[in-house]
Amino acid sequence: MPPPSYCRTTAYQLFNQQIADVESAENLFRAAFAIALHECPEADLAATETIVENLTDTISKRAQSNSPQALLAHLHDVLFDVYGLHGNNDDYYNSANSYLPSVLRSRAGIPISLALVYKRVAEPLGIAVHGINAPGHFLVEVETSTEGPMYVDPFYSGQVLNKKEITQRIEQATGKQFPPGTPLMSRATHRQWLSRMLNNLQATFATVGRERDVLAMQELQDLL
Repeated sequence: MPPPSYCRTTAYQLFNQQIADVESAENLFRAAFAIALHECPEADLAATETIVENLTDTISKRAQSNSPQALLAHLHDVLFDVYGLHGNNDDYYNSANSYLPSVLRSRAGIPISLALVYKRVAEPLGIAVHGINAPGHFLVEVETSTEGPMYVDPFYSGQVLNKKEITQRIEQATGKQFPPGTPLMSRATHRQWLSRMLNNLQATFATVGRERDVLAMQELQDLL
């Protein structure tokens, strides 16, 4: 594999390694971590994974029942009330909001990075989580055994939304009106999840004239 022209080599190599088998939550998380290495070469993968593993362990120890309802209640309590994960409304377009080490350190991010933390913490508990590739605002779908899918917005502290509320949130984020029946709730594959993260960063870097960083993110996207 030839070396990248713009992307930091460590980021490029780790990203390429992880996308070879990206269908697990762990490898999706590591591939997303690799993106951060371009700008944050000092970031430590083991330390970053330890944070999410400790969150999972905390939830598991607190739950007195393995029922999905009990686990979800503790998941939301630990992630959003105790740990304080939240959307960064004050500095939304900062590239750090897309970098998992920074998100876990500041406990703030944008919808897609917060959704990935949610998925990575939840799935070892037996909770199946899917990314929802909604226009303008990334969400998660949680599989529940008795009540059908549950839609969660990690950016707004884990709010549970119905489909009408999701449409309203998407319309607010995009400034567009969508006719009834418009498909807005498609699940994201893991490669689509990473591609959208890279698209976000390209837009952020382009806005501030960081052309070499735009090209670096395009090099990662070409690997997908």
